[in-house]
Amino acid sequence: MLYHLYEAQRSLMEPFADFARAVSKLYGNGSMFSQLPMAQRVAAGYDLLYRLGKDYEKPEFGIQSVEVDGADVVIHEIVEVDKPFCQLRRFKRYTDDPEVLATLKSQPVVLIVAPLSGHYATLLRDTVRTMLQGHKVYITDWKNARTVPLSDGEFHLDDYINYVEEFIRHVQAEYGNCHVMSVCQPTVPVLAAISLMASRGEATPLTMTMMGGPIDARRSPTAVNNLAMNKSFEWFENNVIYRVPQGFPGEGRRVYPGFLQHTGFVAMNPDRHATSHYDYFKDLVKGDDASAEAHRKFYDEYNAVLDMDADYYLETISTVFQEFKLVHGTWDVRNEAGQIERVRPQDIRQSALLTVEGELDDISGSGQTRAAHDLCTQIPAEHREHYEVAGAGHYGIFSGRRWRERVYPKVRAFIAAHDQPQTRDDAPLAAEDVRRRPPRAVTPAAVPAEQAAPAPSAAAPAPRKAAVRKTSQPARKVAEPPPVAADAAPRKSPARRRTRA
Repeated sequence: MLYHLYEAQRSLMEPFADFARAVSKLYGNGSMFSQLPMAQRVAAGYDLLYRLGKDYEKPEFGIQSVEVDGADVVIHEIVEVDKPFCQLRRFKRYTDDPEVLATLKSQPVVLIVAPLSGHYATLLRDTVRTMLQGHKVYITDWKNARTVPLSDGEFHLDDYINYVEEFIRHVQAEYGNCHVMSVCQPTVPVLAAISLMASRGEATPLTMTMMGGPIDARRSPTAVNNLAMNKSFEWFENNVIYRVPQGFPGEGRRVYPGFLQHTGFVAMNPDRHATSHYDYFKDLVKGDDASAEAHRKFYDEYNAVLDMDADYYLETISTVFQEFKLVHGTWDVRNEAGQIERVRPQDIRQSALLTVEGELDDISGSGQTRAAHDLCTQIPAEHREHYEVAGAGHYGIFSGRRWRERVYPKVRAFIAAHDQPQTRDDAPLAAEDVRRRPPRAVTPAAVPAEQAAPAPSAAAPAPRKAAVRKTSQPARKVAEPPPVAADAAPRKSPARRRTRA
């Protein structure tokens, strides 16, 4: 019922928000009323009302280019795997400079597992943009549960882990190896996924970088941890779980609504948010466009939230924050074949481990992420590192100046120290590798027409949906010379002047 009331209130506020925006423009700079007394204050006040009342949609990553070794490299987003609740998104880099191309081809490939905890994966935009300067980058782009029809089934914590395993295999099939970075919430399921792969004898990522996550939420518990630990499972099920109302593809699905999560975020620091909005009003009055735009960019991301499937959310509360199954060694996961497997981090031997924590993190307390070292006992000490970022809060370890100037150099050096040569798609594969390689879906433009697609592996679990590859940008004109793709396998035809890497 609460979800229905929220949607009714949002629909009622929408015309008022549009009215506030129109009045703000009417009295804003360049309009016929901008010279009236108090016009600037009127425009600023209505602009603030508009932003407080508007509906925030999912933002775009919007990464058009990055600088690599002083050269401008174009970024093109591609959805490589499309699952019911998540897309595996790839940021392919293009250049026509042969020297830059050679550099890009040799750089490590990193799978960033974004959190599914209320915000969209675009919260890691700065993380992705920085990593693209020295790595091939993939990211998990989780979907809003209210947009997923009931016909696509439920989504459990076990499904999250199975998704991560499938994405790791997909990237490994492309390049022969990969590195994995998990930020906040996914540190726990990512560690579980890699543990299960290690227990089966599968190839695991070369490195695991875990940042600000609740591996052991008992250590230095924060307000977030205390809420999850002090309320019963039944309390969460009865008080924060609602069904998606009519008008959405996921109508009837049980979810933890994003607006409740957002309310919790704001409630943690209400004074800080109130001050931020008041400063925004003053910046508009003063005409400080740079500060006002910075405020808009932050809250366009911060206020955009998604719903989480109820089963996944409740199981996360129980497993991570109440029963502590990972650290107690009692966590059993159902794989895609329906078999139950025990999560054993002590089976990980081949993956190096880097943990990162913020000194002032108020979401994942001190020592919670570092606890991964106590679980991964078979990883040699020389292949494990921990880094605490002085003066950094939760968001500071993966976004902003501290991330770019202090954390990223540490992550880049760690990945480089444990990187290995990559195997491309057109390289010969051993018979065993062919059998274990999962099916790969490509568009007709990705390979020559005469080149046959690889046959699906009988050993690979069948995904819920066929993997498809999409593009977020319009096709180029035929007359335009094709750029060089730095992150894909080289074409076999020697007649082409440009190579695709």
